[in-house]
Amino acid sequence: MMCASAALAAPSASQYDACLNRAQTDPSGALLLASAWSKSGGAAPAEHCAAVALVGLRRFTEAGTKLDALGQSPATGDAGMRTAIYDQAGNAWLLGGQPDRAINSFTAALAIDPLDADLLADRARANALKRNWAKAESDLTAALLVNPDRADLYVLRGSARHGMGRRAEARVDFEHALKLQPNNADALVERGTAKLEDGDVAGARADWQRAMTIAPGTAAAESARQHLEDSIPAK
Repeated sequence: MMCASAALAAPSASQYDACLNRAQTDPSGALLLASAWSKSGGAAPAEHCAAVALVGLRRFTEAGTKLDALGQSPATGDAGMRTAIYDQAGNAWLLGGQPDRAINSFTAALAIDPLDADLLADRARANALKRNWAKAESDLTAALLVNPDRADLYVLRGSARHGMGRRAEARVDFEHALKLQPNNADALVERGTAKLEDGDVAGARADWQRAMTIAPGTAAAESARQHLEDSIPAK
């Protein structure tokens, strides 16, 4: 997918880059800069920088609203730019805990580029937050048709299938992910859960311990640690 910052580059590219860089380290200052720039004719680049700054300030609703408006505006730029902007909007809505609005943004992006595997995976994540496993599974299957060698997509689809009660198919997805990436910690955590459900406590614990070893300090490692604690029999 085209990077929104690259797509929005214009005669004021250096000013735009400076604003975006500041948004990463000083979002409050970047927001003031973008606001002043917008008033002096900064147009879409200024509005986009303001939205990025709003994300940094954790003002996700404002950021998502601004990004969606940019995506809808013909003045924003070409199709690639608008796709990237809608994708950023969707992720802002996800950060703000609003999966319905995220789905709308990702769907708008997919209307422009229906074969973008990352967009399909993002919309699947949003549907997973709503526990709409069937829609998540459908998007992930479509994404795998585009990129059949992505372990992360198999892990996500396996999780969706597990949520639907299709445990055997979920286990196949986790195993396939680990064939592609033997050290995929997320796949190990999920396969460990599947093993536990099948009564293989030792196998489950081995997967979780391995996930902690290969990915210390990650969310996957923390999940594995919690699973290990929960699997210890009560005395």
